Amino acid sequence: MKDLEGKVVLVTGGGQGIGRAIAFAFALQGSRVVISGRRKEILDAAVEEFRRDDLQVLALACDITQKNQVEALDRQIQGQLGPVQILVNNAGMAPAVSFLSMEDKLWEEVLKVNLNGTYNCCKVFLPAMVAARWGRIINIASIVAKVSYSHISAYASSKHAVLGLTRSLAVEFARSGVTVNAICPGYVDTELTRENIRLMAEKTGKSAEDVLGRFKATSPQNRLISPDEIAHLAIALACDRARGITGQAINVDGGAVLA
Repeated sequence: MKDLEGKVVLVTGGGQGIGRAIAFAFALQGSRVVISGRRKEILDAAVEEFRRDDLQVLALACDITQKNQVEALDRQIQGQLGPVQILVNNAGMAPAVSFLSMEDKLWEEVLKVNLNGTYNCCKVFLPAMVAARWGRIINIASIVAKVSYSHISAYASSKHAVLGLTRSLAVEFARSGVTVNAICPGYVDTELTRENIRLMAEKTGKSAEDVLGRFKATSPQNRLISPDEIAHLAIALACDRARGITGQAINVDGGAVLA
């Protein structure tokens, strides 16, 4: 898609999993891609992977829960590439724990990363999009932004909130040339999902294969979603021809949530 060539794209949590797949997809389109995250070693590993495919990406460490760091990230990107035109809010955490066993600090940390981090990035990067009369914000939510499962009360609450923020911003900036949408994946085949499978197996006494089977069974297609499927939709939402799509929460879940 030629309209994405040269666009400045920021993918938070872009060093692995869904974020890395999205960053890779934009780089293939000729976009100027920035990946951010808290762990430098993960970002560096992703950069090496991109280089093996002759793709360039700028990796900048940032804790999105700290607004001053997001502001510093904005200055770094503007200084090297120009203002962010496409923001993909992907960074997040998804611990699995029963509600009564969950420590208060874990609840606070999940909301801080998943909701406050998304808020911070929107607040910092949206003004330049509005000024340019063009921009794309793509929030990686989850099907649990619409429904929920057991043992993920903090995660589900944070993603419900992200969906509310998505819709509010879409309405508020509908005439600005900026679209704001959410992608709602089901269980995706990532490191995060595999770790949650391991933890759930430990806590329940079931085998990892049994837990994986339960995750797959949430989808009528009986499979995990590939990160590339999420990336494909992100590319579609970012293109000029998607300018009429805003305020949407699009499921990529193999039919798990038919709404």
